Amino acid sequence: MKPFLLLASRAEDAAAEDEYGAYLRYTGLEPEQLHRIRMEAAPLPELDLTKYSGVIVGGSPFTSSDPDEHKSATQHRVERELAALLDRIVPGDFPFLGACYGVGTLGLHQGAVIDRTYGEGLGAVMISLTPEGLQDPLLKGMPEQFIAFAGHKEACTVLPPHAVLLASSAACPVQMFRIRTNLYATQFHPELDADGLITRIDIYRHAGYFPPESAEELMASARGFSATEPMAILRNFVERYAA
Repeated sequence: MKPFLLLASRAEDAAAEDEYGAYLRYTGLEPEQLHRIRMEAAPLPELDLTKYSGVIVGGSPFTSSDPDEHKSATQHRVERELAALLDRIVPGDFPFLGACYGVGTLGLHQGAVIDRTYGEGLGAVMISLTPEGLQDPLLKGMPEQFIAFAGHKEACTVLPPHAVLLASSAACPVQMFRIRTNLYATQFHPELDADGLITRIDIYRHAGYFPPESAEELMASARGFSATEPMAILRNFVERYAA
């Protein structure tokens, strides 16, 4: 089997390692089957996509819709490199799954409106599949409604006309969409369980997702929820595209 590629951009080592561990655990892949590149650490090397089964983009502290003058040089570089990669991925309909940051990257690349209208604090969200979502192979075996963990400053306000809406929530109308046949983005985190959310609350308590003084309350709330269904998306992605 060709490995999958995980493109990460979390500068904090604890967050980066926890995220990578979660993707290994819930995809069922071994480290040699999930090649990780930390994009925030160095320029993206030249990639031969024929060597990979698919590309996964993890979450990120970067906010795509921020004004350019508020973005760091690293964020500008990562955005340019992801846009150039999508210039290759989209025309070839190459298997792609973007989690959270994927909405900002794939969405903007395809003409979506991404802004802060539907941001959500870190916590549990009830996700509802659309009729199209219930029929999509990446959501095979999933219930019409399920709990997932989310936390994002921006979201998709207007989908591109050629996108297919797969999932929504009460506070965020676009929770998952598909472009063409093989290009997916989720606003929620399919890799995130309660322990992972608690880790991120601790790490990002001063990152503007929530008032820092509410961190302990958010951690306690996370312990009261179980998010197990979203991980099926990762298993389905690997099962469908492993080459």
